[in-house]
Amino acid sequence: MHLSETSTHTSADAEHETKNFLEPMAAFAPGTTHAGFVVEQTEPIAELSGYAYIMRHQATGARLMWLACPDENRAFSIAFKTPPADDTGVFHILEHSVLCSSEHFPVKEPFVNLLKTSMQTFLNALTFPDKTMYPVASTNERDLMNLTDVYLDAVLHPNILTRPRIFEQEGWHYELEDAGNNEKHLVYNGVVFNEMKGALSDPDEVLFEQLNRKLFPDTCYQYESGGDPKAIPSLSYENFIDTWRRHYQLPNSYTILYGDLDIEQMLAFISKRFDEADNNCSEGPNPLDMQAPLTPAPSQVTMQTAPENACVGLGYVVGTSQDRNRILAVDVLLDAIMGSNEAPLKRALLDANLGDDIASYLMDGLAQPLILIQLKGAHEGVANAFRELFEKECARLVKEGIGRERLEASLAQAEFNLREGDFGYYPDGVALAMQALSSWLYDDTNATAYLHYEEAIAQMREHLDDGWFEALLQDIICESNHHAAVELIPSEIDNEQNESHKLAVIAEEMGPEGLAAVADEVAALRAEQEAPDAPEALALLPQLGIEDIGKAPADPPQHEQTGYAAPCFVHDVPCRHVDYIHAYFGLNCVTWEDLPYVSVLCDLLGRLDTTSHSASELDTLVETNLGSLSFFVETYAYEDGTRQARPTLVVATSALAERVEAAATIPAEVWSQTVFTDKGRIRDILQQRRVAMEQAFTGSGHAAALSRVSSYFSRAALVSEQVAGVDQYLFLKDLLAHFDERFESLTNKLTQLAQTIFSQDNVEISFAGTSEELDRFWNAAGTLRLSAEAHVDRLVIPEPQIRNEAFCVPSGVVFVGEGMDGYTSGCKPDGAWQLAGRTLSYDYLWNEVRVKGGAYGCGFGVTNQGIARFYSFRDPAVDATVERFEHAADWLSSWNPSKTEFVGYVVSTVAGMDAPAKPRAIARRQDMERLSKRPAGWREQIRSEVLSATPTDVQAHAEALRSLPAKRGVCVFGERSLIEASNIPLTVCDLMKAE
Repeated sequence: MHLSETSTHTSADAEHETKNFLEPMAAFAPGTTHAGFVVEQTEPIAELSGYAYIMRHQATGARLMWLACPDENRAFSIAFKTPPADDTGVFHILEHSVLCSSEHFPVKEPFVNLLKTSMQTFLNALTFPDKTMYPVASTNERDLMNLTDVYLDAVLHPNILTRPRIFEQEGWHYELEDAGNNEKHLVYNGVVFNEMKGALSDPDEVLFEQLNRKLFPDTCYQYESGGDPKAIPSLSYENFIDTWRRHYQLPNSYTILYGDLDIEQMLAFISKRFDEADNNCSEGPNPLDMQAPLTPAPSQVTMQTAPENACVGLGYVVGTSQDRNRILAVDVLLDAIMGSNEAPLKRALLDANLGDDIASYLMDGLAQPLILIQLKGAHEGVANAFRELFEKECARLVKEGIGRERLEASLAQAEFNLREGDFGYYPDGVALAMQALSSWLYDDTNATAYLHYEEAIAQMREHLDDGWFEALLQDIICESNHHAAVELIPSEIDNEQNESHKLAVIAEEMGPEGLAAVADEVAALRAEQEAPDAPEALALLPQLGIEDIGKAPADPPQHEQTGYAAPCFVHDVPCRHVDYIHAYFGLNCVTWEDLPYVSVLCDLLGRLDTTSHSASELDTLVETNLGSLSFFVETYAYEDGTRQARPTLVVATSALAERVEAAATIPAEVWSQTVFTDKGRIRDILQQRRVAMEQAFTGSGHAAALSRVSSYFSRAALVSEQVAGVDQYLFLKDLLAHFDERFESLTNKLTQLAQTIFSQDNVEISFAGTSEELDRFWNAAGTLRLSAEAHVDRLVIPEPQIRNEAFCVPSGVVFVGEGMDGYTSGCKPDGAWQLAGRTLSYDYLWNEVRVKGGAYGCGFGVTNQGIARFYSFRDPAVDATVERFEHAADWLSSWNPSKTEFVGYVVSTVAGMDAPAKPRAIARRQDMERLSKRPAGWREQIRSEVLSATPTDVQAHAEALRSLPAKRGVCVFGERSLIEASNIPLTVCDLMKAE
């Protein structure tokens, strides 16, 4: 089978007439009807350069809004109001389950089939505290229609009604686990059950959950919408189905369309699906009530976790979702007083030395938004003192004033973020749909409040000097009548032992017959999971063909521009009056032993005094003039095996075009004038870094495991471990443990490193913006205040060593990584490997590790250096997963897809390569390709290889994976009891154990 791109293809999307989205469409005036949808309201959304058209489906009462704007990354979402009534996580389990087969698409995993075969730029489902959302996005309008079709059938006609084992798979079920000596232990398994065991091993999540219980004891927000593992097994299949019937009703739904759509066609399509739905449930959904103000007594919650995870949380309800301007003002206020170490309230709290770090959050997207103030690494017995100090300092700021400069800086930062509109992982249409629901879910007449911000910014700017923000602070904190305080106390109680004891009692009650029935049911579940989808069922899924793939999007040009104080590479991308500047400083000028100090240097730059400004003044200067300023280490690897590495210190800056001069002068001041003598501030920053790394190990252990696995084979990855992984964490812990005695040498080391790294012959600049803005940047930059020290290569990276390691962290689950150096065996980043990675991830691993094994996530890929890597996420076991990884070669060698299935993989792989990106991401990608010495046209080459690959090409790569058991390196992060149950010879480290 050979596939090729059709050169004469003309996309239907290209045939759209040019539309003026700044003017209302006369055909969609209020009162007009379109395919059964009545237009109730139209409204300009200047912030989107478009209009909102708000409609109601006459036959069902379903709400629909189209955000019409000139964006070809189109989106559809349908959401349901789903306020929980208990902690069973029923809505979370439903979110998973409805996507596991439906009436018109009776395959086992239509969601996964879409991941395999569509051109989606986003495909997921999301459970919130009071709603469940099903969003999709695609640049191809036909593909968006296909995605919409499958999603609507999933939520309105799911096969959970006829296949109860979907509930067992995604929610929970009993299993019998081999305990040795011919004994079997009863255990729980299920995707959501395991996911939430991992989620609620995070002290932050437990603290927030308890705060919500205290703040909202009479509403849905008292419950854990994701599900508490202690309560999940109390959910019955009957209650599961009843909950779906009452909530997945169209009168309870909110559909949002986004982008440049053939709207008449889309409305007709959706209307037909709505007309076919059953909306005859006599019982209504759970209520979503408002909580009356209350101030409960401070409380405590205990959990099994490391002692340094002790924390205190303060929660203050700040209003209702319907006052968008107030909530945005609270966000700006919170940034002004708590947004950085130099913000006045946070500085006062840090100086009190009550714990390791202070964090603040605005929790909106709720009927009653709130702010959370958290003391992390709390010292024993400080809960009351923390609350008293917080409220005392707020009262002081109300009386003495916050200061115009701080408020103006925070307002400038908020304005930059809103105008930039970079939502990261989420396409604009998905992120904006979430924002719209922040008001629409609670008031049918208020669908667009969270899409606007210009009026709120103008209002806040008028009140910078008149005490308005101080009055707001007094209202939400000092005079609050709705707040709570919770202290989380670490405990040595083993939650796993409690669960095992409970299950032992259940097993005793079941008796031999009951346990035999459990074994029979698990066997039936496995048989259902392993049964292949019928060809006629697969044929019902909508799918694009090769002819639907357009030409590769042209990469914006870049060029080197000379005549400046440093090499300058310019990216010709439309940046919408925002400039992105990146300075790249080589690190071959430092020694291997100095690399951990370089990471510390990055943590400190921009957060300490300079010779021109205090740390507080610098913080205000940055927020006022820049969108962002960050310092980090990145290592670029060349595509010649695992031998070469190019570690680099990156300074990333962004600014509105009118402030581009500041993007030149402020970073230069920071790297040339920072003073490393403030012992207290440096200790604070390093403690915060330690806490952040510990949270990452616990919550995203798969990323840490993959990075560690790569370091067994690659010099580039070994550098990454030294500056950002386990090695850096252990260095940081030791530094903090001996901070006083090492401080003087630390100060000298950082000063010397800054002088060495930030030199004239050791940098190149990347600029994304207009030529006029580039000239203004360099006119202000001059020589960038770089030292004249000559660059000397000093870095010698050690030879990587293959290891099998496990790092114990309090996670409740494990994250398993396994890999090998496959470069010499043929693991090179070609198009066939792209297809093999997608095939293994969404077929073999999905079925084996997720569906059957119960892990929340899993995947496989080959790095550009030829390292083949497998991972699992929130997994209940180690050995079973590793065994499945090591059978991947057998599966791949026998993979025999139909032509339709293979075409789907090609389409989805190419679509992933062609997905639209924001200007910052494009500039960064081009920089990384240049610094990694990628040959010109390499992306086009890989794309061409994907299009020309055959199933035989993909199968042939199985041979390279057969040596995995012999060449492997294994790394596990997770719960000690699960690690100790492994028979793999792992070197075990209790990562967070106190020194």
